[in-house]
Amino acid sequence: MKIDALFQQQNALPSIPKVVQEVIDSFNNDDVSIDEIARKLSADQVLSAKLLRLANSSYYHASRTVGSVDDAVLMLGFMTVRTLVVSSGLTSGFKSMPGVDLKQFWRYSLHTAVVSKWLAKKVHGNSDFAFTTGLMHAIGQLVMHAGMPEQMLQVDKIAAALDVRRPDVEQTSFGYDFYDVGAELAKRWRFPDAFSSAIKACGAPLQQAEFDQIGAVVHIAAWCARGHESHYTPEEQEATFPTEVAQKLGLKPEVVLKEMPPLSELAAGLEDLLG
Repeated sequence: MKIDALFQQQNALPSIPKVVQEVIDSFNNDDVSIDEIARKLSADQVLSAKLLRLANSSYYHASRTVGSVDDAVLMLGFMTVRTLVVSSGLTSGFKSMPGVDLKQFWRYSLHTAVVSKWLAKKVHGNSDFAFTTGLMHAIGQLVMHAGMPEQMLQVDKIAAALDVRRPDVEQTSFGYDFYDVGAELAKRWRFPDAFSSAIKACGAPLQQAEFDQIGAVVHIAAWCARGHESHYTPEEQEATFPTEVAQKLGLKPEVVLKEMPPLSELAAGLEDLLG
């Protein structure tokens, strides 16, 4: 199935709340009214409740209780609130689907997001952008499973969801992989072009015509989250570490292998995103 045909499938695209789409659109609008977006968020009870739980979680170490969406914008800043709203909209957009362990998928994606944010700070990149890209980087897998479940079950038999060979198997089977689908989804959802480029780049960041810093950050973060799911030993971590990508970013391997806090600590307080 061609990539355009995939997106024509009735079930392929998840539904995201209208207010989440408006928040995504705000990425492209420099004159966005933060007050107006806060008002719309406040009107969505489910989303605002989730946002307030996250804002009050241990992850953000808020100095006082965040009681309203306006408080959240004041305390966390619009960029962070926007990141949380989009993340929350993405994770609730896909319901159960055959052949996908959604709990594992979102845990892996969240771990990729928090490591991306941590690494982006180390290389002076945009950490909120890195977080959202990290959370979205594998979403193409869900679109493919939703849009062509039978074909994807065949792919699953050859390479599981987190298998490093997975993109190659998809390329051989369809002529595109889940990174391509995720990049196309970002375009269709009207994310800024930078998201689409970063998602496309994170599979093989050194093979892109132009080096994409956030794509490379997410590549290392995904390696880290995959290793966590596969219970890599320290020796396996060292043996599989994407050294060349780290060098291109100016990151020393020991920063990731030795200095980075454990994933449970980096993601503590964000469990609500998975719920």
